[in-house]
Amino acid sequence: MSLNPNHTILNKKACSILVMLLITSISCGQNIHYNQFWGEVQFNRTINEKWSTELNLGTSYSSTESSPNIFEQNTQRSFRGWGHYYLNPRWKLSSFIAYYNNKDVPEIGQFESPEWRFALQGIYYFHKTGYTLSTRMRTELRHMRNEDDTYENVIRYRQQIKYLKPINSKVLRSGVVYAIASDEIFLKSETKVTGLSFFDRNRLNLGAGYLFTDDIQIEITYANEYLPRDNGNQIVNAGSLTLTFNNLFKNLSKKLLHQTPQENDE
Repeated sequence: MSLNPNHTILNKKACSILVMLLITSISCGQNIHYNQFWGEVQFNRTINEKWSTELNLGTSYSSTESSPNIFEQNTQRSFRGWGHYYLNPRWKLSSFIAYYNNKDVPEIGQFESPEWRFALQGIYYFHKTGYTLSTRMRTELRHMRNEDDTYENVIRYRQQIKYLKPINSKVLRSGVVYAIASDEIFLKSETKVTGLSFFDRNRLNLGAGYLFTDDIQIEITYANEYLPRDNGNQIVNAGSLTLTFNNLFKNLSKKLLHQTPQENDE
């Protein structure tokens, strides 16, 4: 059986990009290192064939220079609401509004900076037999409080490439384990609250997911993040846990309605 040359080229390009960015992010000297935990619960709700909504609840913890404990400080809590539109099988268009409570954690050089965020996003999927390659484009408007207690608007652009491959099946379904790898670059406008550099950060993710059912899944990943900053570059090594529920309340309502009433004992 002959291999499709287009598939081979895409695989080689994706692997090359991920390897080069990983080497770049871990080889830089004079960096401050932090270990972190990122957790998120996602609730998705299908409206019809074209539209869906999503709610994300997130939290982040970090070690400090004096403690290697990954849960030493709670650094952020977040709330994010999405609207998704499926233009066709290859294009998914989205928008969200979110609130981020960035806490005062001087041990890692972070000051209290509440933030409202609005974003427009597009994802293009390359559906292939046995794996999916996608590229995500996102533009964010961040309304953030700086150290002078005034708010600034920050424009940030994010570009991601992602590879997803089911391990024990050709498609994603209940009982399937899948591997994921992605890399994302962040570019931003120059402001006081986020620094003067145009390049904001690079984030590499490697991990796996599992579908308990068609509507419940979990992802566990390792993230390596390189952040150039005015007062010293940072390297973040983070463990990430994401739990996703699809149509949770709709499915619970169906189960309750279809339960057979039990007779009461007198």
